[in-house]
Amino acid sequence: MHEPVLRAVPDEPVVRPVPRAPQEDHGAAADPLMRDLVGATLRRIRLEQGRTLRDVADSAQVSLPYLSEIERGRKEPSSEVLAAIHRALGLRLIDLLDFLHLEMAPVAPAPMAAPAPAAPRSFGGSRALMLAA
Repeated sequence: MHEPVLRAVPDEPVVRPVPRAPQEDHGAAADPLMRDLVGATLRRIRLEQGRTLRDVADSAQVSLPYLSEIERGRKEPSSEVLAAIHRALGLRLIDLLDFLHLEMAPVAPAPMAAPAPAAPRSFGGSRALMLAA
């Protein structure tokens, strides 16, 4: 008997999977990145105050491009830089955190599941000793 011979077919290209770099999942179910929330909140507050990037950057003593990158979520500021920016906007840290909390909180609270009723406990089953008081 002859063993089957496998031959490559020259007309068909060989397709191999190409490994991809891991990508961040920014789907609807995923929590947003903190730097995105902080940046968007700082920008919203600045615009509500009618202030320019240059004005806030000068007050906070940070460069205008750096403040712009923070607002766009491209850079994550250190606590010192964040403090300088929120002070330049006339905010306390707790005010900024409150704005962030309101941004992340759902419009309507999710319904909480009722706790499961407690199952009756069996203390020893059929071998339990019952004592009268």
